[in-house]
Amino acid sequence: MDRGDRLYQSRGRPQREKEPLNSQNVADALQKYNLKKSAIQKALDTLADSGQISFKEYGKQKIYLARQDQFKIPSNQELDQMKKENCQLQEQIDVQKKARSEIEAESETYLLQVYEMEAKLKKLRDGVILVKPEEKKLIEQTFNEKMNHWRKRKRIFKDLWDAITENSPKDAKEFKEELGLEYDEDVGVSLQSYSELMNANKKRRTVQ
Repeated sequence: MDRGDRLYQSRGRPQREKEPLNSQNVADALQKYNLKKSAIQKALDTLADSGQISFKEYGKQKIYLARQDQFKIPSNQELDQMKKENCQLQEQIDVQKKARSEIEAESETYLLQVYEMEAKLKKLRDGVILVKPEEKKLIEQTFNEKMNHWRKRKRIFKDLWDAITENSPKDAKEFKEELGLEYDEDVGVSLQSYSELMNANKKRRTVQ
């Protein structure tokens, strides 16, 4: 943006209020751009020569005015439409702000989880024991006990079921559905897979 553009845009206030300005007024309004008064005076004269602004001379001083005839004044209907569009845009902005806040909250949660996982991974790499030996032993004992109970009850049920259905005239599958019984396999559970997990753990402990 050159000096002329800045000076041209600075006319927004006098265009609305129809206030005349001298070069010092414009320099004060544009002081944040560090423009010299001489450069501002030259730019004002250029704008005046091109017909974008008008001026009047009072002795040695020039007073500049924005030309109101080059700006379209909206009608009441157009203003109402602008207000309506502005409200719609504001609603969209509010929705985007809400979505952004939700995304930021989720991101913070994910970052926290990542930090926690990285901390655990570092401990594992450094050889830090996360589970105490006595706690691990207790967990293994409890697991083995539950597996033994499961295996025993599964065998008892099979013996009873075979005895009931052996001389029954009903089809065993239909009878099972009638009673509402479900095998482990019906609910996606396998005693064999858990047994293999237990055996694999024993082998790993033996190797260690």
